[in-house]
Amino acid sequence: MNTDEDFVARIAGRLAALPGVVAVTLGGSRAQGTHGPDSDWDFALYYRDRFDPATLRAVGWKGEVTELGAWGGVFNGGAWLTIEGRAVDVHYRDLTVIEHELTEAEQGRFRWEPLAFHLAGIPAYLVVGELAVSRVLRGELPRPEFPAAMREAAPPIWRRQADLTLRYARSAHAPRGRVTETAGALATAAMQTAHAILAARGEWVTNEKRLLERAGLREIDTVITRLSSEPAALTGQIDAARQLFEAADARETGVARS
Repeated sequence: MNTDEDFVARIAGRLAALPGVVAVTLGGSRAQGTHGPDSDWDFALYYRDRFDPATLRAVGWKGEVTELGAWGGVFNGGAWLTIEGRAVDVHYRDLTVIEHELTEAEQGRFRWEPLAFHLAGIPAYLVVGELAVSRVLRGELPRPEFPAAMREAAPPIWRRQADLTLRYARSAHAPRGRVTETAGALATAAMQTAHAILAARGEWVTNEKRLLERAGLREIDTVITRLSSEPAALTGQIDAARQLFEAADARETGVARS
């Protein structure tokens, strides 16, 4: 019988056999048990310093295989594939890079990077969080806890980004009736605030898909749907978003933001 586990085992074995690969994981919703019947399969292959994507391309699976670094920064690169009729993503992860980011995270340091499809971009510690929530299929990998230093350092950084995003929308977009720009700023600030909330809890974030739900910020939908081209109305909804974010912070910390 060709079960999901059989499928996972076959893909993991094939990836693990590629030159330079030292570990393979299953990530995303499939690893965390939150998937639906149409969810894709997220695999990651871990290597140290060197990996040649041509070896993955040579397997012959249908789809696009990128070069290292094609997706930018710590997120590196990977492939979008169709294997046995299933949508499969394969991510490249360099252990040397990840170990550096883990050391940084343990000291409460991280950098922000843009990433396609992510409104707020990503923190570099995202690739460390992947280790904590993914299922190791081949090889051995650490499973780090969320560092105490990062719980202290990251929330104010994310809150500052959200504050600046809202301030700019209020001064540059709202007075000119720019609905689209204001909506984008509100969505971005919501994601930034959600990152702050999850970091304060010590919870890893690996993408934005359920970030607002996890942070209790889904109400931002109501704020955004009330936007109109009237400058005063835009300003009012920006202020409503700020109040929503501050209330969410207060629920988490028990302290209202000034």
